[in-house]
Amino acid sequence: MKRQNKILFAGILSILVLASVQAFIIKGILNQKNEMFMLRYTMRSQEGLYFINRNLMTDGFDTVRLLLAPYSERAARELKLMNDSAEINKKKTEVLNYFTIVLNQEQNLSQFLSAYFEIRGYEKKFAFSIVLNDLDIITPDTIPVFHSGLGLQQTNVKSHILVNWFGMEDNNYKLRFEYFIDFSDQQKIILKESAAALIMSIFSIIVVVVIFITAYKNLMEEKRLSNLKTDFINNMTHELKTPLSTITVAGRTLELPVIISSEERIRETAKLIGKQSKHLNQLINMILEISMLERTPFELEKKDIELETFLNDIVDCFKTGEDKAVINKKFDLKGVIVKLDVVYFTTLLNNLLSNAVKYSDKAPIVMVESFASDAGVVVKVSDNGIGISKSDQKYIFDKFYRASTGNIHKFKGMGLGLYYVKKIAEAHNGTVLVNSQKGKGSVMTVIIPKQI
Repeated sequence: MKRQNKILFAGILSILVLASVQAFIIKGILNQKNEMFMLRYTMRSQEGLYFINRNLMTDGFDTVRLLLAPYSERAARELKLMNDSAEINKKKTEVLNYFTIVLNQEQNLSQFLSAYFEIRGYEKKFAFSIVLNDLDIITPDTIPVFHSGLGLQQTNVKSHILVNWFGMEDNNYKLRFEYFIDFSDQQKIILKESAAALIMSIFSIIVVVVIFITAYKNLMEEKRLSNLKTDFINNMTHELKTPLSTITVAGRTLELPVIISSEERIRETAKLIGKQSKHLNQLINMILEISMLERTPFELEKKDIELETFLNDIVDCFKTGEDKAVINKKFDLKGVIVKLDVVYFTTLLNNLLSNAVKYSDKAPIVMVESFASDAGVVVKVSDNGIGISKSDQKYIFDKFYRASTGNIHKFKGMGLGLYYVKKIAEAHNGTVLVNSQKGKGSVMTVIIPKQI
């Protein structure tokens, strides 16, 4: 378990490291694309300004100049006559606001620049902003009555692209400002340009995750199969060793004078040897049959069988060997005839009955039911045993698998019974289903088509 946890931790850590590296690379790509975008549109904007100046003979601020000239003249006269500092500051604020509003609302540069971008096939939709850097109001006798100071406003928006700075000068004012543009779809454009790199990065992470999950699942499956193999070898050794030990002890017992002199004891010992030899032979035959089944499919000798009589015989025969179990029957077959291999289907039902009796922690009560349905002929074996957990139910028909609590198996077996049941059912073109709840017993259902 510790080794599994270490592998899982190492795998997750590797994926996180890969994801971090990919995120760092993607961030670098996006930053680079952003810088290239801003550089590209800075150059395109400069080209646009040159085109507008040369072909339209304007910088886009002609209307602004017409409005600022008379306003600045009035403002200069009013400021020269003011003595109250509060009144002067109020007037200065008004002047700044007016200049800002006129620059933003009356300029035509944005319209001309957008038209130029459209002509060149570039993105034409952008926002603009104008930042005042310096403003002086001057009286007609060249006396400054208002000075804004450098760096009056600054932009902190990283997506703003500086197109150019402009200077305006008239009899009553000097103005310096910067003109910025900002694309609302900038991130969308950058993501579109980086789509290939993003997809490849995400795809590589997904591939690594899928490979890791697949490898981890395969590792867990190999470990499970290895545990099943180990359990099978241990169980098989135990199962074979018990009759062998009994036969060995019985054989030595026959050499004792006290046994040799008693015909009854010889007969009892011989009977014990015969019983254990038969059990040993059954175990060996089961293993050989499973081995042969892996190489070649079942060779069934199907016969027309009157199913109710057939099932009655099997159940009655099984009951004679079980004095500790209550086995009930309920058949509703009405003379249904089914093609079955007598030997194999007898083995199938005996295995189900044996499990129903064996896997019980109280007096076993078993119900054998059979009826005909649209799906075929149904045979059910229900018990009041220990039940099977949900996690075990998907594995119980696997070869060598045995449901357990932790690593301790309470009941003997080699994990071949239900595997054999499933193979026999499938050989008859049928299926076997399980319905069980831990601690509340199990229901094994075998469905065989009527016409096989």
